[in-house]
Amino acid sequence: MKVGVYVDAYNLYYAGRGQCGRGVAGWRWLDIGALATAVIGREAAWTGAQVVRVVYCTARISAKENPGGFADQDVYLKALLTAGSVDVIEYGEYVSRVKAAPLARRDSKGRPQLVTPAWPIMVQQNQRPLDSAVFMASVASREEKGSDVNVATRMLLDILTGAVDAVVVISNDSDLRLPVAEVRKLVHVGTVNPSLNYPAGALNGSPKSGAGGRWWAQLSAADFTGHQLPDPAGKYARPAGW
Repeated sequence: MKVGVYVDAYNLYYAGRGQCGRGVAGWRWLDIGALATAVIGREAAWTGAQVVRVVYCTARISAKENPGGFADQDVYLKALLTAGSVDVIEYGEYVSRVKAAPLARRDSKGRPQLVTPAWPIMVQQNQRPLDSAVFMASVASREEKGSDVNVATRMLLDILTGAVDAVVVISNDSDLRLPVAEVRKLVHVGTVNPSLNYPAGALNGSPKSGAGGRWWAQLSAADFTGHQLPDPAGKYARPAGW
């Protein structure tokens, strides 16, 4: 069975940071191919599966806005290719914009709860308090765009051309619901949630649906720290603090 692995790098990175710690070294120099092979190897139903293609979908950090981050990412992407850890790097982009949104705080379950007036800051009209008033905030926003679309496109193209007959998607982004559901009708599918969050229900599908050979997995911190690229990978050394 020829397996293609399709990685939403943005989703994977923030999942790793959430599991291992933002300022903690030892997880970012991740060997994507080795990680995927290990996860697939844990699935008894896919005995003998061979990873033939690893597609890593990411976006370039801005060299102008974050020169240090750009340099570190550049080294890592070159190391991935040099080490043969991925076969294709597909690029989306970061989009910078200004957003206006209601001011909110997190509730006990992490959901947004709008902030309403309360002393010492109140809103009044005709000397009467407006308890239901909403505070608006204008903030700078940088969003990664395109990785989910690139994951879907590369995955579907590889199936249509016969390059793979099974796929593994490493992401917990519910935006991939439709392509994953359609692919599940055609080939064997494994979905890997890289985060500690509950798996996105939209990606799970029904156990009785599709072509069969389906499985679901969730990464742990040990999966990140236990699958690291060699240092150096060719001429590319792990950045300081990684």
